[in-house]
Amino acid sequence: MIENYDHYISRHTRRVYRRRLFSPILYLIILLALWLIFPLYDILFPQPLDNPGNLAEYSEKHSSYVDAKLNNLYFTGYTNTSFGQTNGYYYYTLWGNECVIVLLEPHTCEEGLPQIRSVQIRGRVLKGNAMYDALLENLSQDLQWTKEGISRKVSGYFISEPAFQLVPSALLLGIYFASGAYALIRLLLYILYICLPMLSPACRRLRLFGKPAVLLAQAEEELATLPQLATEDMFITEHYFIVLANYGVAVVPIAEIIWIYKYSTLHKILWHHFSISYTLHITANKHVYIQCPKNMKSDIDGIIDYLSEANHDILVGFNEENRLKVKQKMHKKE
Repeated sequence: MIENYDHYISRHTRRVYRRRLFSPILYLIILLALWLIFPLYDILFPQPLDNPGNLAEYSEKHSSYVDAKLNNLYFTGYTNTSFGQTNGYYYYTLWGNECVIVLLEPHTCEEGLPQIRSVQIRGRVLKGNAMYDALLENLSQDLQWTKEGISRKVSGYFISEPAFQLVPSALLLGIYFASGAYALIRLLLYILYICLPMLSPACRRLRLFGKPAVLLAQAEEELATLPQLATEDMFITEHYFIVLANYGVAVVPIAEIIWIYKYSTLHKILWHHFSISYTLHITANKHVYIQCPKNMKSDIDGIIDYLSEANHDILVGFNEENRLKVKQKMHKKE
């Protein structure tokens, strides 16, 4: 018995948090894979558009996001619409010997200014599509050019500010970094709890009843020497009720327990009832609540009987009278 339960609470705490390491590590690996697969870095840090004369170089998926300062833009008279709503306004600008088409957000161009002297935008370099071809055809007719002639002067690629999708991109990156930070914090906390079980939530909760280090050392010693009652994952020592389950750890002084009861759950598939599990509910002072699910009825009955004998002030059973008494006790001690 001494060998089996020596520092058992600390050892079990380490086991619990070692198992929990898997989830944040896996999630961080997934985030890393997404960072490598999708152009998240390029959305966050779009490359400056230095050579608009050769937009084809910027059209790859991981390099199409650009930050561009454009000068002397002129409205073509054409807009981009979707479902009856104007999404952008087509402008053109001369850059070197080439004419570059730019699709601007309505708020950027103030819904169709005739001329814009200078503007800084974030957009994507896209290859001309059917709508772009229709734009060039209409422009060629306006200028009384042939389609082939205007194609020689106008780049086959254009810059689209709406395609950058600033709001969805910002939301995506916000979720990405916030969830990544949360996973990293959880990972670091789990490592901390493995190295120093005293800092785990179950041990810190003992601060409500005294000095955590002293109470934990006493509970460890009592469990190592002679536990009064032991089930698969619940233990009673002279002064403590201890839960060492796969889902976590709980340690509470028996003298602080004020209410205990069991709750049964009927498990069934369709109409077939195949098992009943029992959950032990414990309420202690300082608003400490403990649930021990999926236990055998005999184990829970033994725990309830022993605790009620060890502390005669404990209320046993779930009913309205006990609930009101517990509520009144909690209110008096606040």
